[in-house]
Order: sequence, then structure tokens, then C-alpha cells
Amino acid sequence: MNTSCRPYSIERLPLLGAVVDIVTPEQVMDFVTATVAQRKQAIVANHNLHSLYFYKRRADMRAFYAKADLIEIDSTPMIAWAKALGHEVSRAHRSTYLDFREDFWRRAVVNGWRVYHLGGAPEYAEPARQAIMSRHPEAQLEVRHGYFDMSGPENIEVLADIAAKKPDILLVGMGMPRQELWILNNLEALPDCAILPVGGAFDYEAGATYTPPRWAGRLGVEWLVRFFHDPKRLFQRYFLEPWVLIPEALRDIRRKESR
Repeated sequence: MNTSCRPYSIERLPLLGAVVDIVTPEQVMDFVTATVAQRKQAIVANHNLHSLYFYKRRADMRAFYAKADLIEIDSTPMIAWAKALGHEVSRAHRSTYLDFREDFWRRAVVNGWRVYHLGGAPEYAEPARQAIMSRHPEAQLEVRHGYFDMSGPENIEVLADIAAKKPDILLVGMGMPRQELWILNNLEALPDCAILPVGGAFDYEAGATYTPPRWAGRLGVEWLVRFFHDPKRLFQRYFLEPWVLIPEALRDIRRKESR
């Protein structure tokens, strides 16, 4: 873990069996900016209820988060739970690509960052790039789809391309847990840069995935809007997976009562 550019004023909080950092999107971008300026390698991970499900069940996911330098909260229910436990956290601390993307691309242009996005379907890579370039024409952005064999010659080719492009920022958008495990398994071969798993962020950019209105996030109902648009895919994630976290929630309550 790279601790040299981690702001020690940021609180790291045990929550639902894992740890998260109480950071706003602006603080995440400040951390990314410092990482690039120092030419360090750092992982900016995120937790939501879906990731906690994998975290509880998979040792390799726990290994990934152990290497993360900053762990943002990408979950309104997690923020609500932290507030219920008495922690000083609010909706302002929810941080995901859609929350910081315009600040990110503005900083990328101002600072001349080289950005590389790995992920998404082949047909969406270029439309996503064009959508971003239409808003930020001076951005330096390379894209490569995420449909490749992670354990064979294709992976070696991908790593060679990333090394050749020398990105300051590497965005990995291949969904959980594939993106986290790819980062974990290839970390030593990746350049010194800020590495952010971003899920389907570029699918949103390409217009291939429905994007809930930002008011839904502010009101804490973004998950519900997403569910109504894609109930078949999201039913297990939203209504079944969270049950495995009940023992961890009870531990949080006991920890609070013992303080």
C-alpha cells in the first residue's frame, strides 16, 4: 500500500466487515492528483453492498482490498448504516465515477493526464471515447475493450499496450469481481499510476446503459430506479446478496455499544 500520498486526515472506518474511507468525490480527486504528481502507483477502490458480498465470500477479493490505498463508499445504504451507527458521514461522502466524472476530466485536461480505459464491450469503446471527447476535446484518452482472456497471450498483449501508452490514470471497467481480480493479478506489471476500478462507467458514457438522474442519488433511491430498469439482472444483487451481511451488521452494533 502506498501511504506517502494518503491524507492522514481522512478517517478509515470499519463497516460491515470491511473498511472504507470517509471521503467526498473532491477528496478522491485530490488523492488521484497527488498520486499522479508523485508518480506513484495507487489503487482507488470502492465498496458497495455487492462488493461486500464478494469480500465476505472470496479471499482474492479480500487480498485486493488489502492492497487498496483509498476505498471510497459507492453505496447510499452503507452511508445510511454508518450514520445510524453514529459516524459523521453524509450523502456528500458517496463517491463513484458519475459523481466525480466532470471534475475528473477537467483535471485530466488541466494537468495533461494520459488516461487509459480498459473494459466494456468492443462496440462501446469508441462511442464512449467520442462522448467524453465531445465534452473535453483536449483530453488524452486511450480505450481498449475488456473482452479478452485474462490468463493467456491476450492479457500479455493488453499489459504491453498499457506499458507503451504510459498512462497517468488507468480506469478498469470490467465489472465486479473481474476488474478487481485483474488488477490484483497484474499489479506488478502495471505502471506507476492511479488505478481505479470503475465498473460500467464507460457503458454509461456510450449510452449503452441507463443512467439514473442525479436527483435519484441525492434522494437515496438510485438503486431502486436502476432495479426498475433492469429487475432480472439486479434482483439478486439488491434483494438477496445483502442478507449475508447481517452478521457483520450485528458486529457493528456490538462495536458501537462497547464504545
